[in-house]
Amino acid sequence: MSDGPNPVEEFKRVTAATMRAMAHRRELTVSFTGEPPGIEGEAAHLPLPSRELSYDEVSNLRGEADSMALRLRHHNPKAHSRHMPRGQIARTVYEAVEQARVEAIGTRRMAGVAANLNAALEERSRSRGYNRITERDDAPIAEVVGMMVREQLTGIAPPDSARDMVDLWRSVLEARAGEDLSELNRHIDDQDAFAEVTRRLISDLDLADDDAADDSSEIDSFDEDEDSDDADGESGEADEAGSSPASGDDMQEGGMEDGVEGESGAAEDDMDAEFVPGGGDDDPSRPGRPFRPQDDGRNTPGLPAYHPFTSEFDETIEAVELCDAQELSRLRLHLDQQLSHMTGVIARLANRLQRRLMAKQTRSWNFDLEEGMLDAARLSRVVVNPDTPLSYKQESDTEFRDTVVSLLIDNSGSMRGRPITVAAMSADILARTLERCGVKVEILGFTTRAWKGGQARERWLADGKPANPGRLNDLRHIVYKQADAPWRRARKNLALMLREGILKENIDGEAVLWAHNRLVARTEQRRILMVISDGAPVDDSTLSVNPGNYLERHLREVIHWIETYSPVELLAIGIGHDVTRYYRRAVTITDAEQLGGAVMDQLASLFDEDGIKQKSAMPARRRAAG
Repeated sequence: MSDGPNPVEEFKRVTAATMRAMAHRRELTVSFTGEPPGIEGEAAHLPLPSRELSYDEVSNLRGEADSMALRLRHHNPKAHSRHMPRGQIARTVYEAVEQARVEAIGTRRMAGVAANLNAALEERSRSRGYNRITERDDAPIAEVVGMMVREQLTGIAPPDSARDMVDLWRSVLEARAGEDLSELNRHIDDQDAFAEVTRRLISDLDLADDDAADDSSEIDSFDEDEDSDDADGESGEADEAGSSPASGDDMQEGGMEDGVEGESGAAEDDMDAEFVPGGGDDDPSRPGRPFRPQDDGRNTPGLPAYHPFTSEFDETIEAVELCDAQELSRLRLHLDQQLSHMTGVIARLANRLQRRLMAKQTRSWNFDLEEGMLDAARLSRVVVNPDTPLSYKQESDTEFRDTVVSLLIDNSGSMRGRPITVAAMSADILARTLERCGVKVEILGFTTRAWKGGQARERWLADGKPANPGRLNDLRHIVYKQADAPWRRARKNLALMLREGILKENIDGEAVLWAHNRLVARTEQRRILMVISDGAPVDDSTLSVNPGNYLERHLREVIHWIETYSPVELLAIGIGHDVTRYYRRAVTITDAEQLGGAVMDQLASLFDEDGIKQKSAMPARRRAAG
């Protein structure tokens, strides 16, 4: 770096020029902002360097720049999309392995780039708290696989802050996919071949259940062999797929095999179950796997009622109990840094909402009345003319009702990154704004305790895989801020959303019902429930052994009941997902940056309405009878 009057600007200029050279993109635009690093088309965003420009900061920022440049240089988006697997977890792992590939190419060829990438990875691992992870279920599997692939391709061990986390999974991953990891090394320069091996690795780790369920050739082979297969044949196919019925510690049993084995476990002498290879998405009776349960002699098989296999391992927990105070303070500092760059936009929205609310609470008076409070401003008339009667005034009743707002935020893995950060910022701004207006705010989150089934699934396996088990994951409902708690006491809790390992899977129906029941117990006149989500309910463990629309159907039933009979006002905001097909009152946004405005606008429109919505709790048949 040259000795110039402004070393920060010189550093930014040199870093941008290096990125263009490494990426072979002369037209690449490089900007330094407070936003997280990322690439959008021909524009790259890097963190804004501080004035001090410490050695660690320079190395970390250069590592981020090198990582993006290598992605632009050695990554083919079309080939990447062509091999993209189905399923949320599978895609996350696929992305992490591909990023490890492009970074490994740069690491092999340039020692300086290797040092920068190592520094950036160390900083990212430390900031995300990987050094504090002691349980396998808390470790993000995509990060673990990506680091092990990086180690295989470059010979460089994981960073110190993530080494223990990787070691939690090392023996399992090497046993299941050791050969795949070794083969990746031979195809590092061939993206198509590398992607094929990656898909095989994902399959060997049992993370590709959606692919197996949607593989038409596999379904056809089952359909053709339906009449000839016996119990031994099914067992043999399960063994060939790498999944043992007697193994209880597998990451995930194959959805197709679970269905067959679950039915045979319930009735071993009944081996003529009918397989359904097709069926439209709109058909509510279409199973999520090629197995149709017994119909008990009815023409139309009935759908099993929603239920958890066991709720013993579910938890409703305060945010502060999921993280130590030191890490929570660090996460809050990171959230404040993000808020500082959005203060202008969100503050304007918050002020607009506050003006609307305060206008509804403005005191107004009726004057020249014959009774009430003496109007001192009109006493001068009595002094001038004693025959003038005294004037009284009364304060008019405000139409603004005592109100509580509950914000229910999807804490699933698909919200990772910018969406959950913006959700946390919006919740923070909303809590402060409504608190100033005398409106109580409750902030809740929902996820699961484990990926792809927890202790509930283990118990189901131990019980012999009974048919129609219902929900097979352990719920985790998080209370970030109680309605009666002031914002200043709960401000640190909101930053927990940014902690790596919290975001897992989403079972929306039970979460909405949980938040609704908390509101119903409140005494406020008006109760509003706002749901923020980015997708339909997903839990691979549950959907692999139940009808494909099992979770979605339950969510629709819960929403219909609340919108029809409950006094709670329900609305939803979908991030990149059309939630209007679930909720009567909903809005869909395409970018997480629009979330703050959408939240404020939706609440403002609710408060602008005259009168509370009229709902009758009396069933239709009773009204007809009356």
